[in-house]
Amino acid sequence: MSISRRDFLKLMGGTAAAFSFAGVMLQGCKKTLKKAAENTPVIWLQCQSCSGCSVSLLNTVDPDIPKLITEYISLNFHQTVGGGTGDALMNVLHEAVEKERKDFVLVIEGSIPTKSYLYNTLGSENGHHIGADHWVEKLGRNAKAVIAVGQCACYGGIPAARGNVTGAMGVTDFFKLKGIEKPVINVAGCPSHPDWIVGTIAYFILKGKAPELDEYNRPVMYFGQTVHENCERLKYYRRGIFAKDWGDEGCLYNLGCLGMDTGCDIPVRKWNDGTNSCTGSGSGCIGCTEPVYPDTGKRGLYKHLQASIDEIDKIEHPQIREAVLNLKKNGGVING
Repeated sequence: MSISRRDFLKLMGGTAAAFSFAGVMLQGCKKTLKKAAENTPVIWLQCQSCSGCSVSLLNTVDPDIPKLITEYISLNFHQTVGGGTGDALMNVLHEAVEKERKDFVLVIEGSIPTKSYLYNTLGSENGHHIGADHWVEKLGRNAKAVIAVGQCACYGGIPAARGNVTGAMGVTDFFKLKGIEKPVINVAGCPSHPDWIVGTIAYFILKGKAPELDEYNRPVMYFGQTVHENCERLKYYRRGIFAKDWGDEGCLYNLGCLGMDTGCDIPVRKWNDGTNSCTGSGSGCIGCTEPVYPDTGKRGLYKHLQASIDEIDKIEHPQIREAVLNLKKNGGVING
């Protein structure tokens, strides 16, 4: 895929369309991004998580991950893929805090435990462990931009689910707790797609500002439409054909697909270099980009949306309201 720098910047400014499509970074922006990255390094902290978003990042196709982190994004710190270890690596954080650097983008993966720093430590000083919350607070106050990557960093995710014993919370809530008045760009998902991660970081580095964000502070260019709107199985829904069992042809709504109220572009972007998607593979959407995941409230994993007939008019999102009304009309099941 190729585009001139001029057309690339026009696309970015005018349409809010995703420019990192199916793992391919637009060729026309690479030189510009490389130059801009020299002045805006990235510090990536891994907090309380499974590192799934870092693994997802490793699936970046063009440029591949070695080029991406050494040439196109100046990745100063990352516990897993960083080149340094021990003091050489930790000195990057110490130096950034001590000099009160304000030239970097802070990327945070994983939730922040607040009940004890021992639940998530990162380095030590004078024989004492340092909690990851220390670095999130100190670096977060001065960063040019703060980008939460993955569901845990955005909204707490699995560590903050029912039974949360560590006091885990997302970055925005942690900032409120610490009195840090700084907006957080949420690149949601469990895990987040590599295009969303690279695209959001690159957008800020190139434009010097956040992309347009939705009500949950997610980039509209990736999360502005629901899975349902772009689903490969939308044709079945429109014809009133609903799967009764896994493996059947048809819309997966009645089997618990949450695509109707889940914002992301996976059905068109797909995973694994454009190979497949959750709905395309027949599993249905589990709503992993929404703030309520995994505590799904009335939705439930693999249980269809529970919107009663009387409550349909109260649904604020017009597209979801229309989808539920159409479902009723086509004979789909609505609990309540």
